[in-house]
Amino acid sequence: MAREKEIARSDNASDKNKQRRAFIDKSMKLGLAAVAGTFGVTRLIESAEGKAIPGESVELMTTDGKLVKVDQRSVEKIPEAEHVNPREGFAHRKFVMVIDLARCKNARKCQSSCNKNHYITGPNAWLKVYKMQNSEEESPYWQPTTCQHCDKPPCVKVCPVDATFKRRDGIVLIDNDRCIGCRFCMAACPYSTRVFNWGEPDQPEEIAALPNDLDYGGVPAEKGTVDKCDFCPHMIDKGKLPHCVTACPNGVFFFGDQYEDTVTNGDETYRLSELLEEKSGYRLMEELGTKPSVYYLPPKDRLQEFEKGLDNYDEFNSVEKEEKS
Repeated sequence: MAREKEIARSDNASDKNKQRRAFIDKSMKLGLAAVAGTFGVTRLIESAEGKAIPGESVELMTTDGKLVKVDQRSVEKIPEAEHVNPREGFAHRKFVMVIDLARCKNARKCQSSCNKNHYITGPNAWLKVYKMQNSEEESPYWQPTTCQHCDKPPCVKVCPVDATFKRRDGIVLIDNDRCIGCRFCMAACPYSTRVFNWGEPDQPEEIAALPNDLDYGGVPAEKGTVDKCDFCPHMIDKGKLPHCVTACPNGVFFFGDQYEDTVTNGDETYRLSELLEEKSGYRLMEELGTKPSVYYLPPKDRLQEFEKGLDNYDEFNSVEKEEKS
């Protein structure tokens, strides 16, 4: 008799566990939400009994792009963005970028926006667009190139004063107050994405007078120090996308959280893993073992023919000055 009761209790526990797993699986399928202008993703949570509490319904987007209605009280609300320690970054986050080379037409709105919002001038642009061609027989394409924010950054290892460092959310930054201008990091970077301020940076007086702020890289820039792309932590802190992502008219740049397996360009949202698998995503110089946080989608199935675009920097620089004026 005791044995039968034990078996019954075991069966009941098993049934409850199955129900619990089924509910969690269902919740996970509804985990993606379209958030305008942000890359945030809401997660569904279960009540103590594993049932949704009655209330008003809200629309969420499923992983296959369908809108479904769920109970509002079963959705975990995204809290207001809290200021984080700029040297530590966000806990439980891993920021990544995906660049779709098939969409790039060398409009350089990404570069212009980055320069404008970080007060960068001249050839010290953090984001550069290169004309690439694997052979004379193959079609050329444009490749936006920026700091790769490596998981194993060689630049961090060689810095003698801890000026360049990697945060726990994967972002690699530079503390200009610590930088002594040795340029060891520039020599160690295999992607040549760092720039050096040889002279006094051409920044507005009100910007140059600001104290060094790790939340806002490159502001102010200082003579004799190194600069580079910072993934716009000041925008992430506000729950917004980096400037290059929002400025691109062709949706080339996608940004998101690898742990949430989600990236967006503001208009389109994808599962990172599925996007990389379906589009044959890759990383630059994978064989070096630096493990970049920037992925590329190959320039295939292009809708438009290759366009020359703005391949002359002086020409682009004059256009940029006209836009500012």
